[in-house]
Amino acid sequence: MRNQAFFLPILFLSASLYGQDTTQITIPGSVINFRLVYIPTGQMDVQGSDGQTVSIQLDAFWLGAREVAYDEFSLFQQRQYDSDASDWPAGEYRADAVSRPTPQYLDYTYGMGTSGGFPAVSMTQQAALRYCYWLYQKTGQFYRLPTEAEWAYACRAGQDWAPEELGAYAWYYDNAYDAYHKIGQKAPNPWGLYDMLGNVAEWTLDEYQKDYLAAIGMETSNPWVKPEKRHSRTVMGGSYDSLQKECSCTHRQRSQPRWQARDPQIPKSIWWNTDSPFVGFRIVRPEQQPSAEAVEAFFQEAIRD
Repeated sequence: MRNQAFFLPILFLSASLYGQDTTQITIPGSVINFRLVYIPTGQMDVQGSDGQTVSIQLDAFWLGAREVAYDEFSLFQQRQYDSDASDWPAGEYRADAVSRPTPQYLDYTYGMGTSGGFPAVSMTQQAALRYCYWLYQKTGQFYRLPTEAEWAYACRAGQDWAPEELGAYAWYYDNAYDAYHKIGQKAPNPWGLYDMLGNVAEWTLDEYQKDYLAAIGMETSNPWVKPEKRHSRTVMGGSYDSLQKECSCTHRQRSQPRWQARDPQIPKSIWWNTDSPFVGFRIVRPEQQPSAEAVEAFFQEAIRD
């Protein structure tokens, strides 16, 4: 991971800094829950490589306070942990009808830990999105990955925030001892978001483009660089394997086919990256929920096998 270092400079952010609302969601049919933090609408000024500055406007959304834990992902991954229980308004969820991740050929966590609060890792971006679709069917609420802009904005917490002591906020190369750790053990950012700077890096919704401003063009309100092919996608933030300079709200990395180098399948799995235990994800729930038709159209467009 340390051989990639791309940055999205952020100059100024504006939004309320205090009194962030939170909500706890229990996944139907289980005792597993997760917490969301309310991220208010705001503006983010982004500077390109040519010095050009563009103001990006972001609508309000809810973001996972922590990275998705293996305990949550396993409800989707393992049929025996799921049930027909659902709060989906359509009311027709059936656990037996769900397409689930294929069995792993080896321990893709390399012994770093699964149940008990460790982050879910090594899944492809497609698998993370399919988890979001499953969660939509279970809860009746639309979940997805954050865009690059949403992730960076939430990480900065409405200000030009950077910790004086990185080790208090992040697991990274100097203190992680070559392994990720249980989520939420370090201090959160000012908006109550844990592990944004390190532990595992996180998938975003965007296709990776080196020139981000050129990629978004005139779409400066809630920009999304929509995917056109399977690779490459943008991963944000640092991980347990990152150098200190890479543990920032602006660090970008592109996904690569070599993350599946040891996958024996031909074609390669749509679910797993054998060699990216440093990548996980967290989820977004937009404040303004789209229609059922819009949700289906979104996943048709976003998931590229």
